[in-house]
Amino acid sequence: MTALQHLAVGSRTLVQLAEPDDFEAWRERARVLVQGDVPPERIAWVEPGGSGDLFASAGGAGQQCLPVAPADAPPVRANRRFVQLARNALLHRDPERFALLYRLLWRLQATPRIMEDRADPDIRRVEELAKAVRRDNHKMHAFVRFRLVESGEGDEAGEASEHYVAWFEPEHHILRANAGFFMRRFANMRWSILTPAGSLHWDGAVMHEGPPAQRGDAPAGDPMEDLWRTYYAAIFNPARLKVGAMLKEMPRKYWKNMPEAALIPELIAGAQRREAAMVDAGALEFAERPETLAAIDTAIHACRKCPIGALENHAVMGEGPQDATQGFSGLMIVGEQPGDQEDLAGRPFVGPAGQLLDRHLEKAGIDRGGAYVTNAVKHFKYVQRGKSRLHQNPGAKEIDTCRWWLEGERAVVRPRLVLAMGASAARALLGKTVSISKARGAPLALEDGSELWITAHPSYLLRLDGEARTTQAALFDADLAAVKARLTELCA
Repeated sequence: MTALQHLAVGSRTLVQLAEPDDFEAWRERARVLVQGDVPPERIAWVEPGGSGDLFASAGGAGQQCLPVAPADAPPVRANRRFVQLARNALLHRDPERFALLYRLLWRLQATPRIMEDRADPDIRRVEELAKAVRRDNHKMHAFVRFRLVESGEGDEAGEASEHYVAWFEPEHHILRANAGFFMRRFANMRWSILTPAGSLHWDGAVMHEGPPAQRGDAPAGDPMEDLWRTYYAAIFNPARLKVGAMLKEMPRKYWKNMPEAALIPELIAGAQRREAAMVDAGALEFAERPETLAAIDTAIHACRKCPIGALENHAVMGEGPQDATQGFSGLMIVGEQPGDQEDLAGRPFVGPAGQLLDRHLEKAGIDRGGAYVTNAVKHFKYVQRGKSRLHQNPGAKEIDTCRWWLEGERAVVRPRLVLAMGASAARALLGKTVSISKARGAPLALEDGSELWITAHPSYLLRLDGEARTTQAALFDADLAAVKARLTELCA
């Protein structure tokens, strides 16, 4: 069968679709029908597995061509709002969705602004279908759980080949529409997503489609799930527990596929007890900030206030002289977070970004040994991919949580000038997100009387090449030169 088959039977046209989620095929045929002046009531849309139209098939006529549109037929009108809604609504399981969308497209030709009428029954129904599909997409993104099912003999480099499988039961025809999302998010994994409607298989280079599967085709669990459950229990916040809202966002039907779901009843039952313990602990923990760098160092190694601290990593304290007697230049340099090498070494800026920073500081005439160097976030945030730990940017809440420790360092070191490298560092010092391009090149006053200068993070330069890197490196050098000149004035 071709992508679409058309049978003109009596006064009705039967349109058979090869796929239930192929918007482009539906749009192509709908355009031909509109230009051929075929009204909605004369069309029967049939998707795979559908029974067709009883009255259309009763005539017994053979296959015929669709009406040919006149040469002077006007182009079909379809504004952006219609196309956006239709793409989602077509993925719904409602068998009437094709007819509904064609009827609305037909009406759109005579009334171009009909999409603005939110009270129109057809528009309300399309919006309902599109909303249900978006909700199903969200559930798939949130509740797919991959499990390790095999380890091969190894690839060309001798590394073990791992394959992850997930089971999901979508309510609508969303599997293929979400292939790109999972391919981008798990690009370095070999994975399969199995559903009752079909399957997707990614080998790291090519996406393949497969037949429908059964729940028993997917594994029930793997050794990593104990670690995941430990993490979930650690980040569960009883003070923010709202059972009704949680069930709305994570319906019970998905629990059977989620390893952490087994903990939920117990965590809910103990929420009040844990909340009281958190209040008591928090009252003591935040009563006084440590007054020495050594005390801050000890505290950040024990800190578990955000999910990053629960990972397999080590806190990295700032380093450098603290006052003029130790050669302190009055400069504090703040980066984003430790990287893989910094986490292993226990020192800030020792990896590729740190080495690049050293070269640019030397070019600007700034002695790194005379500056106090630290990070906005004290633990390395990463995602494990085989033997590698891939850097992930800290979130706003994680930056804001770690701001407590950075302010403690500033209170002890008391720099005259603070250089924030990157948006994360700038947020940690200002309490809000700013644009690097707009904020760089000029001082900002901080509450303690010091000056804040903002520039890009050296890791940003490492991700560029060619003319782009040359341009950004020149801007970085200009920022450091301005910092050097201002330091000279402040310390004169």
